[in-house]
Amino acid sequence: MNNNKPLAERVRPQRLEEYIGQEHLTSEDAPLRKAMLTQNIPSIIFWGPPGVGKTTLARIIGQQAGLQFYQLSAINAGVAEVRKVIDAAKNGKVLLFLDEIHRFNKSQQDALLGAVESGKIVLIGATTENPSFEVNNALLSRCQVFVLKELGVEALTQITLNAINHDELLKQKQIELKEKEALFLFSGGDARKLLNILEALCNSTATHIVITNEIVKQTLQQHIALHDKDGEAHYNIISAFIKSIRGSDPNAAVYWLARMLAGGEDVKFIARRMLILASEDIGNANPNALLIANQTFTAVNIIGMPEARIILSQCATYLACSVKSNASYMAINNAEEIVAKTGQQPVPLHLRNAPTKLMKSMNYGADYAYAHDFENNFTPLEFLPESLSGTTLYKPGNNPREQEQQTFLKIRWKSKYGY
Repeated sequence: MNNNKPLAERVRPQRLEEYIGQEHLTSEDAPLRKAMLTQNIPSIIFWGPPGVGKTTLARIIGQQAGLQFYQLSAINAGVAEVRKVIDAAKNGKVLLFLDEIHRFNKSQQDALLGAVESGKIVLIGATTENPSFEVNNALLSRCQVFVLKELGVEALTQITLNAINHDELLKQKQIELKEKEALFLFSGGDARKLLNILEALCNSTATHIVITNEIVKQTLQQHIALHDKDGEAHYNIISAFIKSIRGSDPNAAVYWLARMLAGGEDVKFIARRMLILASEDIGNANPNALLIANQTFTAVNIIGMPEARIILSQCATYLACSVKSNASYMAINNAEEIVAKTGQQPVPLHLRNAPTKLMKSMNYGADYAYAHDFENNFTPLEFLPESLSGTTLYKPGNNPREQEQQTFLKIRWKSKYGY
């Protein structure tokens, strides 16, 4: 036994009988188990949160099927590495496990198509993202998608006790699992993280270890990671990044951006959050912000790392240096609150669609005034339900561009909306 291996690797299941969790895939009548027993293994996409057994299950499938197993991570592998595996398949079918397949761009995913379609390789891709959005349709159509669920308390308990009772190093200690709530809470349903925490708890020289909620908290405070892209630090750092941009500090924004990139954060996740911020915190104060954020999201999908970091930096600094407004964000919040309070108010007759004679006879669309027939393309028609007439939901922010909107609305609507 290699004592230098982490606990999660030392106790990794080698056979299906040892595998814990995902019973909907591995139970006797489950389709995946049946495919394994018949050795009729299709190409597969495993979709599920981190640490639920995607890699382990792929390895077991490869062993059960007697296939040469190759493992690549889309974080640091490219088309060249994929082609090496395809070349190796010339001597017989192989299984390629591609972790984080969603990080491959379209051309990289396309490189797999021929080999998968011809049956030269069995592809098992693992992703934490919805494959409908992140995997090419052509590749997705050649794979079966299996969803892996977050591990529950029962499975986490089994994994913990299995490690305590069967790992050669942990068996040398007397370990008492007195409390497990904090252990499971901080692991977040991630078996790998659970075992890492357990190993940290047991790394002391003490031979008798009592695991309590307080001991777990103390240990984690001493071993907190710089950036855990799937845990609490993930949310803290993206929060710091967004708040730095909202607070118009480009220096802090690029610092937190660098922290996320160093921790292996998905560039699409970062770009997606900036796209949201462009509307939520800038909005009509600078409409170009949304255009630039959208182009950033598209560009990082095409370019990938490491060059994507430059595009992300450009967008982050632009958004940080932009004038801010949350007027659009507050407007939809106000509207949703009104809808929740007042329910489904009837559409005024003059705004209704009238595609039939019957509807016209019921005055659907009657008295509607077409704005373009009037001076300045405007007529003061009522567009809200009668009971909500005059309700102000959108209040332009105090910045030059939105003050132009306020002036426009005041000229058009006079005192109706209080502009």
